[in-house]
Amino acid sequence: MGKPSIWKNYKALQIYDDLCFASFQDNKNLETWINQQPLERVVNCLGDGHDGIWNIMVNIGNSNQRREILDWYHLKENIYRVGGSCKRLRRVENHLWYGDIELALAEFSDYKGNKKSLENFRNYLEHHQGRIPDYSLYQLLGIPIGSGAVESLIKRINQRVKITGAQWKSENVSQILKLRCTYLNSHS
Repeated sequence: MGKPSIWKNYKALQIYDDLCFASFQDNKNLETWINQQPLERVVNCLGDGHDGIWNIMVNIGNSNQRREILDWYHLKENIYRVGGSCKRLRRVENHLWYGDIELALAEFSDYKGNKKSLENFRNYLEHHQGRIPDYSLYQLLGIPIGSGAVESLIKRINQRVKITGAQWKSENVSQILKLRCTYLNSHS
């Protein structure tokens, strides 16, 4: 028998809704690629709460050009992990929809539920406070608030990379990612 599989994942970026690039264990390669593209005056950097994503995005363009946005749907998931009253959680969601972190946290002033889950949520909001905009305004202006396009891209890349029974040698993953992105870029 061969060696057991070890789970390691790649990272992917998408710009202009149709141009993608993916890299395996090489964030610098992603950063170089994105910064070689003709970037808009303002670049929307949308992501979930994972630091690995934000560590890449901090190197895209410059700080005046980059608009970092925490994915609304991931934020909502984190709201409901706190638990407790559904009415309270909907109020918290409403406050965050308008970017008001203070009012959202004030809703928990008399919270008697799981203190650890509330503390985790507070830390999450504090960590990402600069990435939590007025989502209602962004939606009105046509600025994306969800990372669905990138998640869809990853599914399209996975149609070739993660096919049933496939196992890739680490040294070959970058090549298959390059081929898959070339194919997707030419068929968009």
